[in-house]
Amino acid sequence: MHNTVPTHIDQLRCDKIDAIQRFLRQHGVSLCNLLDELDDVAGIDALCDLHAKLCVPYPDAGEVMSSLTDIKHILAAQSPASLDRIARERGFYATEAARWHGARIAELVARFPRSG
Repeated sequence: MHNTVPTHIDQLRCDKIDAIQRFLRQHGVSLCNLLDELDDVAGIDALCDLHAKLCVPYPDAGEVMSSLTDIKHILAAQSPASLDRIARERGFYATEAARWHGARIAELVARFPRSG
């Protein structure tokens, strides 16, 4: 007989994916606004990829982690001067938003196990 009870690690991955989905439901609009203001289509593309990977019945943890890590790197690559320029020219709180979202995404990334 097959074991139909998910293993402990599978449950942990499901819980972590659920945390990412909750984050996007609560803060996805402001993250999208930030990525849109960065003048880099890679950010919006990474967010769209993340949404696509989460919209399947059983998201693959590795693929979700890859997309989330891409967003983390895009935010980390922003220079303070670039964020200040966006804030000045567009009246958008780019520096604060990049720091806040970067920290939350780094926390989510850190929750995933290093293997698999």
